[in-house]
Parts: sequence; structure tokens; C-alpha cells
Amino acid sequence: MLNRMTYKGNYNDIENKLHTRKSEVSAEVNAAVLDIIETVRKDGDRALYNYCAKFDGYKATRPADLQTTKQEIMDGVTNVGKDFIHILERTKEQLEAYHKNQIEKSWSMMKDDGVILGQVVRPIENVALYVPGGTATYPSTVLMNAIPAKLAGVKNLFIITPVKEDGKVSDVILAAAYVAGIDTIYKVGGAQGVAAAAYGTRTIQKADKIVGPGNIYVATAKKLCYGAVDIDMIAGPSEILIVADETADPKFVAADLMSQAEHDRLASAILLTDCAGLIDKVDAELERQVVALPREGIIRESMKNYGGAVLCDTIDEAISLSNDVAPEHLELLIDKPIEALPKITNAGSIFLGAYAPEPLGDYMSGTNHVLPTGGTAKFYSALGVYDFVKHSAFSYYPKEVLATFKDDVMDFAHREGLDGHANSIKVRFEED
Repeated sequence: MLNRMTYKGNYNDIENKLHTRKSEVSAEVNAAVLDIIETVRKDGDRALYNYCAKFDGYKATRPADLQTTKQEIMDGVTNVGKDFIHILERTKEQLEAYHKNQIEKSWSMMKDDGVILGQVVRPIENVALYVPGGTATYPSTVLMNAIPAKLAGVKNLFIITPVKEDGKVSDVILAAAYVAGIDTIYKVGGAQGVAAAAYGTRTIQKADKIVGPGNIYVATAKKLCYGAVDIDMIAGPSEILIVADETADPKFVAADLMSQAEHDRLASAILLTDCAGLIDKVDAELERQVVALPREGIIRESMKNYGGAVLCDTIDEAISLSNDVAPEHLELLIDKPIEALPKITNAGSIFLGAYAPEPLGDYMSGTNHVLPTGGTAKFYSALGVYDFVKHSAFSYYPKEVLATFKDDVMDFAHREGLDGHANSIKVRFEED
């Protein structure tokens, strides 16, 4: 099952595999999403009623039909049972313990001459969380996005999610929202849900930021609405890269590769190792384990097209290659993995050792699973508290201190052809 790829000082083989997944948005999708956005901007709730019926089979005719009731949320909590609520609460505690370390504080500095400078950190006020609600439901998505937002101090956090013909939001989504402290859930998904949150309608309030995953229509809508509203990132297919040496258990390596390959046929799962024997053992484990998994077909296709193994000369070479790839998920299944951490420069989330597998991070390790993909870990970070705040600089200058800067500031302004800027300084020192 494992494709053997070559590495001769560059990562062309891996790059080609990963980049073939990056398909441009078709003109058809782009045009369709643009039309939906403009229709929602023009017709508001009426457009949402039409799209709910057209895409989801849900017949909404009034504002109340677009929003869950408190009773529906509590019914969802009851239906999932106490055991799952306990799991959600434990996950929340894990996420809070980790993300509270990301909370930023406002600061100021006062100079001896009376100048005061500083930065005010404020939460974004209105945030929409998109939660998929079609063939798959992800309560973990709710918690991963909501917990850092809540810690940042976001006051108005609401969910937009599609429903089916019965107009019911999945019980597990309702339960996760309850545990996260979200009581506003709109029954609108797709590009129309994104447009409604970006521009606002009579029923759905305008958001300042939209976060959360979705299909190609959702991702395209987020991209097209960016500017009218902030977004988290445009996520691509999932990926895992495992750096392993002779100490790695091939059972673990195979299982972890498949844990990402099962996401979809475009997922990527790659092994980098300095041990040729490990590749053969992992390959045998893949064949042994995959037959017991319900998503065997997806795993096989993903591994065939976008998976593989690379034999490197050394683990340091493997780490260097990993830094070039900048994977979404990176596992270090090597001897003394913590000592290798300083060598990692590009990765969305790093999993150290045999007992910190990637699925732990997907649910309960405490780290966030909203991660950059497609090599964007070179410049993007995992979702965090910092994504839900804004920073405002402030300054205070006494007149006598401005006087020591005025000539330099006016010179700057004149050199840039901005005489009005210079005049703003000049008039403050003219005699009446």
C-alpha cells in the first residue's frame, strides 16, 4: 500500500503528490457562490427560506424557523446522555487548560519625558461558527472553535449549521453547544449561511468574523466574503507526516497513517524514516489493519494517490524534509522526540512520542485541531485565543516632547509629498 518515493536533497516527489490535491475552485462553483451571496445580500431572510428548501429540503417560512429553541437544545442534551456530556465537559476542561496560556493582556509604557505608549487588547465582538451538519457531524468542531473564542472574551458567539428536511440540528451539536455556552444556533448552512453571517439579515446578525470548516461551497463563500468579514483560514484536505526511526512500532505508524487517510480520498499520509525495514513492516501492518476498518476503500485510494514512504539517510534529513513540507499534523515516533522539538520549524501541530497520537489532538489533548494545511504552516498557526482578539495601539505626547520631533516629522511628510501631514504638525506651533 505504501508508495516508495525518492529524496535526493529536494522534496519534488512529495511536493508533486501534495500539490496535485490543490485544485482551483471551478468557475462554476465560484459563479454559483457569488450568486448566492448577492441574493442573500439583496433578499435577506427570504433568500434563506428559498435556499433552505432548495438545498436542504427544509421548509422555513418565518424567522423563528431559522433558529433553534432553548427546548431543542435541552432535548439534545438529554438525548446524548450523561456519559457523552461528561466527555464533552472533560474535553472543554482540557482545551481551557491549554488555551488559557494564550490570553494576551493590554500593556502600556510611560517614558521619563511624559510620553505614554501602549496597546489595548480587545475581543472581537461578534463571531459566527460554521458547523457542518450534512452527512457528518462534528461536536469537536464546536468546542475547538468556541473555547478559545470564549477565553478571548467574545460576547456574541453563534452557530450557523445546515439541517435536513426535519429541521433538526444534530443532538451531538446541540450538546456541544450547550457545554460550550452557546445558546444561539441558526439552521442555515452552505454558502447562504456564510453570506448571512457576513452581511446580516433580519434574523441573522452580522458577524465580525466567521470560523469553522465546510465543503467547497462554504470555503469559497468564506473566501469571497473576506473583507466584509474576517475569516480563520481556508482549510484544505487533511494530512499527516510521520518521522519514525527503528524504535517505532510499525503497528502504531500504520494506524496513525490511516487515521488521517480515512478522512477523504484527498487526504495525505506520508512516512519519513531512516530505516528501510520499518517501511516493509508498516506496509504489512497497513494491509493487516485496513481490512477491519469501515472506510477501507477511502483509505486505500488516499494512500495510493497521496500517501507514501521516503527512505532518508538520517532522521535529521527526515526532519529537514518535514520542515520543507510544513505538514498539518507531524508525529515524531523516534527515540528522544522531545529533544528533536527545537529542530521543527514548520508544522501545524506536533505530536511527540508513541503515546501522543494525532487522534488525541483531534479530540482531547487540549491542543487545537483547527490547523493550517497544504504547506501553509510556514506562515499560519493553529487556531487560538489570539484569533479572536484585536489590538489597538495608543500614544500620548506632551507638547514639549512633540516639539523635539516636529521638524523630523514635517521633513518626512514633505519627502513623501504629503504636505497636509506636515501642516498638521506645523499649526500646533504657530503663534496665534
